[in-house]
Amino acid sequence: MFLGLDLGTSGVKALLIDDGQKVIGAGHGSLDVSRPHPGWSQQDPAQWIEACETAIAELKASHPRELAAVKGIGLSGQMHGATLLDASDKVLRPCILWNDTRSHVEAAALDADPRFRKLTGNIVFPGFTAPKLAWVKNNEPAIFAKVAKVLLPKDYLRLWLTGEHISEMSDSAGTSWLDVGKRRWSPELLAATSLDEKQMPSLTEGTAKAGALRGELASKWGIAAGIAVAGGAGDNAASACGMGTVGAGHAFVSLGTSGVLFAANASYLPNPESAVHTFCHALPDTWHQMGVILSATDSLNWLSEITGKSAGDLTSELGDTLKAPTGVTFLPYLSGERTPHNDSAIRGSFTGLAHQSGRDVLTQAVLEGVAFAFRDSLEALKKAGTTLSRVTAIGGGSRSRYWLKAIATALQMPVDIPADGDFGAAFGAARLGLIAATGADPLAVCTAPRTDATVEPDAGLGGAYADAYQRYRALYPAIRAVTA
Repeated sequence: MFLGLDLGTSGVKALLIDDGQKVIGAGHGSLDVSRPHPGWSQQDPAQWIEACETAIAELKASHPRELAAVKGIGLSGQMHGATLLDASDKVLRPCILWNDTRSHVEAAALDADPRFRKLTGNIVFPGFTAPKLAWVKNNEPAIFAKVAKVLLPKDYLRLWLTGEHISEMSDSAGTSWLDVGKRRWSPELLAATSLDEKQMPSLTEGTAKAGALRGELASKWGIAAGIAVAGGAGDNAASACGMGTVGAGHAFVSLGTSGVLFAANASYLPNPESAVHTFCHALPDTWHQMGVILSATDSLNWLSEITGKSAGDLTSELGDTLKAPTGVTFLPYLSGERTPHNDSAIRGSFTGLAHQSGRDVLTQAVLEGVAFAFRDSLEALKKAGTTLSRVTAIGGGSRSRYWLKAIATALQMPVDIPADGDFGAAFGAARLGLIAATGADPLAVCTAPRTDATVEPDAGLGGAYADAYQRYRALYPAIRAVTA
């Protein structure tokens, strides 16, 4: 048996698989996000441990014998979070999360230093880790002075599990401190934020052993002490391992809280000007690119709260047949946007509203707006040297067939729907735990699921969608001009 632990923004998932990669059981522990000021988003790391304990306790209650047979653990987690520890590993302040934009001024200042884009292959986004430390230095200097270690969220769980300060390449690539091409910390970039390598965890690959389970926890859970804990991965790279998106040209579109268009690469292909993320993959000597939308299903959830209708009810009102765009356009920039704009200040909007614009029209516009945001990411990936011919859909929003038809038509490419199963980040983490524990070939383990169905672009609406996308593209500079 192998255990995958995925630390998300809203909860921790524990997933148990056997040596044939069959899912045996799962547990969950919930998390809340604190937003004490506009643009702030943070969590107490102690809650991550509590949620992990809850998830594993649920597994132990339902599958005690199977949990006792675990031989390896893999980790996945929300990326970019700044978890600050003192010399005794005490947490110094709440973790500043990936969707926190308080450090936008510091991010711009670091991004103006050409070394960052040159060595990391990425824009320094406000959500990344380095500008958060610059913000702490500028605004909480007493805390900054005590920082002995900076850990990413999943690696704080690793510290609890193993007692080790270790990270891996895919997650560390999102800090703005990693030389992504050479897969190592950059002393230059650390020094630019008044830090050094002693304050960073050691680095390994996601498939390698990165610590062993402590005896105290092993005894509590009924697991053998000393079993391997894999390096693991950031959540998107872990999802890619779960989906088998590890070979060049393979891609998925993730409709989660945020949206991701993810493409695996066999070589390092940076193009920061496109606002595409170019990161190390969880497998050795591989990389990946991502276009990132900050509010994907979050946009539909926002409309759900406004209208008092569930997201499922809203999408079901549209039926299954794709409709031509109505002229109402939605920009899904509810908390700023990354790809392609790198703009933390821009906000969402509806345009083209009329008296007859009912709830169904607004829902349709929201789904189309997110689909066009994915089209923006596709165009950015093309500029970065990646060409795609099809994508696989994952995430909660992929349950809406209408939304998938809109995405396929906006991207002008087929969207594959995997067969029923759990192929997300926790599954990918469990796969990495299996590889670390057994030494199995990563490519033999990280295979793609069977395709259950394929959603083709609607040829009859291709022209109407192309016109609507051009309207969408024209709106960002217009809205930006009056909100800057």
